[in-house]
Amino acid sequence: MNPVYAFTIIMLIWTISDYVSKKSKSLLSSLLIASLIFLIGFKTFPWLSSITENTIFAALGSTFSPELISSSSLLAFGQTIVGFVILHLGTTISLREFKEQYKTFIIGFVSVIGITIFLLILGPILKDMNYVVAGIGALTGGTISVLIVQEYALKLGLASVAALPVLISAVQGLIGFPLSSIILKKEAQRLKKEYRAGHLKPVTQAGKSKDKKFKPLPGMESTAGTLFWMGVVVLLSEFISGALTLGHLHPFVIGLLFGVILSELGLFKSNVLTGIDAFGIIMLAVLILVFGPLSSITIEELISLIGPILVTFLVGLAGNIIAALIAGKALKYSPAMSICIGLTSLYGFPGTMVLSQEAAASVGESEEEVSAIESQILPKMIIAGFSTVTITSVIITSIVVSFIS
Repeated sequence: MNPVYAFTIIMLIWTISDYVSKKSKSLLSSLLIASLIFLIGFKTFPWLSSITENTIFAALGSTFSPELISSSSLLAFGQTIVGFVILHLGTTISLREFKEQYKTFIIGFVSVIGITIFLLILGPILKDMNYVVAGIGALTGGTISVLIVQEYALKLGLASVAALPVLISAVQGLIGFPLSSIILKKEAQRLKKEYRAGHLKPVTQAGKSKDKKFKPLPGMESTAGTLFWMGVVVLLSEFISGALTLGHLHPFVIGLLFGVILSELGLFKSNVLTGIDAFGIIMLAVLILVFGPLSSITIEELISLIGPILVTFLVGLAGNIIAALIAGKALKYSPAMSICIGLTSLYGFPGTMVLSQEAAASVGESEEEVSAIESQILPKMIIAGFSTVTITSVIITSIVVSFIS
């Protein structure tokens, strides 16, 4: 397939997905829409083109051939650059903010552990431990956890196991967004009463961040220099993982820790990839990785995944909510806030920000009231997203993924 043609078609699919997502106010995630387009395309059009001479179906069938993603060159680029994105995520984490919201971090951490324990205990009803692990990776986090599962599954030729977390990730926002929205508004109502009773103290603005110990590495002001230094750190992470930990500690976990440390020291700027010329295409290339298994999975395998998906959601969400409630009660958080902190594992940022702002705006009746409510909800939700999706999920998934066989 012509590489330019394949690349253009994939960009068209992303454009449609982003448009639908924005029109639905993120209720329908771009990941869900893109997954549906790829699934329908890969499983329908080649078959239709084989039973009819219609030129439109023939064109669509050739377009959605298994070579579509690989021909675009995005697949190879994404596999190369994914470690850079992990390192970038590490630089978005502020230790000062985690210190201020340590209770939130703990609740988020415990909620992910709850998902993991419930699925490991009750998941065997799926009759396949591989599906249990894939479900843990998908339900506890985002793209990176999905990629960790896919890496191991595809090495073993397990296409359906690699596809399962993609399908779960594609639909979990449909559950997480409306559920969190409803519960957050109840929390906002509670906070409004506290504010009007004079008991609510808005979170004060954080002071200026302290000076970094070091200046940024030379060349970090340019795109090439930034990517060079990031490449060095990714290679170092891979070396440490293989040579020093014998593969027991995943390179992604090491890269994440390097990102936090280098950002705190000042050697890397915060949000290191943001602002460089290549950021947009890097993110698109990494996201396209998750759709690879959809081209090879059969219709029969897709149908067989319906049960595992339902069980994963029911069991995993039960573990998430119960664990979050227990941790929240111990740390004196309201039940509503505790549950929402746990549910951030279903969507992460920017959903954590959007839902917090919407909840405060829908309940507050003055600018001051909205601000006071938002100042209580927003910091917790932002840190919760980092706790669940960015940190705990990557660590947990990199541990349990070794159970795939």
